[in-house]
Amino acid sequence: MADKRDYYEVLGLQKGASDSEIKSAFRKLAMKYHPDRNPGDKEAEEKFKEINEAYGVLSDPEKKSKYDQFGFAGVDPNGMGGGFNGAGFDDIFGDIFGNMFGGGFGGFGGQRQRQRNAPRKGQDIQKRLTITFDEAYHGVKKKIRLNKYVKCTDCGGSGMEPGSSKHTCPDCNGTGQIRHQTQTPFGMMANVTTCTKCNGSGEIIDKPCHSCSGLGKVRKDVTLDVNIPAGVDNDSVINLRGQGGPGENGGPDGDFYLVLDVTPHKLFTRYGQDLELEMPITFIQAALGTEMQVPTMEPGQNVTYKVPEGTQSGTVFRIKGKGVPSPNSSRVGDLYIKVNIEVPTNLTAKQKEILSEFENSSTEDMYKKKKSFMDSVKEIFGVSDTVTAPSDRKKKKKK
Repeated sequence: MADKRDYYEVLGLQKGASDSEIKSAFRKLAMKYHPDRNPGDKEAEEKFKEINEAYGVLSDPEKKSKYDQFGFAGVDPNGMGGGFNGAGFDDIFGDIFGNMFGGGFGGFGGQRQRQRNAPRKGQDIQKRLTITFDEAYHGVKKKIRLNKYVKCTDCGGSGMEPGSSKHTCPDCNGTGQIRHQTQTPFGMMANVTTCTKCNGSGEIIDKPCHSCSGLGKVRKDVTLDVNIPAGVDNDSVINLRGQGGPGENGGPDGDFYLVLDVTPHKLFTRYGQDLELEMPITFIQAALGTEMQVPTMEPGQNVTYKVPEGTQSGTVFRIKGKGVPSPNSSRVGDLYIKVNIEVPTNLTAKQKEILSEFENSSTEDMYKKKKSFMDSVKEIFGVSDTVTAPSDRKKKKKK
């Protein structure tokens, strides 16, 4: 993975390029680097493989979506996307040019014929699901309803009625392709198209299955039980192996990927496995200290926390082990409490008088931030210690 170039970069495109732009860029580069036009050029051959691999992903809506979201992991055979599912770059090149270069280079066309009926993994399926913050925190079981292809039970996926058999297609002689020679400005070139009689399989079923019309699969509504572990987050992916589309020619079934969207919580904000909670406290509580009841994500399990005297607005405290559990380990995050001092409003005359008396009896040493600020002002602007603020001058006049 580390040695690969970004697929958009390979085709000279920006992320989000349209289907027509992707197709046009591929056509231009494929013509330039095709080995039939660059005989013996190993570098051109490698570039041709690279652009075909990029086009194989970006031209497929499902693979392109996975690549845009998960990068190479989304199309890695061992990762999200299940790889190319047997789609070789000779197939892709044939889709654009009708295999006019004779079925690929280096004998790849012949290899393709030998692998035409090889086992192939079924199509992967992806679906998004929205769950609540509480469901993501505690874990939840969900039933997911899908309409997807499943193996035909009447024929066991063979596409044939019981007792029927297959024979070699007479039109293509089992190759799955019809080849025509065409004279072009570049010389004589082979134009190869998929055989319409056998749809490229190279074989004809004598008596197709009446239930699936010879496809070996039928569409069906299915319900999947999905266990979502505690601690999942936005874009977490649940993988159900073998729950995608049915495999072909005896290949394994594809996988089902459930991508999660988690709704925000009204009180808690999540940062990875940690939670943050903003709590208002009064001026008196901040000045004298207090014990407050801190809610957690576990109903009825509040935590008592002692706020020290002199706590400033915006101070953050940590309660260990009260964050979000990890879905992949035993680790649990922490809960961070940010206290905000709420200024009282609608004071009575008596309350205002009491606060004024408190203010008049206050000294500069009581307010560390205020003192530090005034020291900075004096240092920057050269203000003398004898200079007083307008509010202080008014107090002195009253005396």
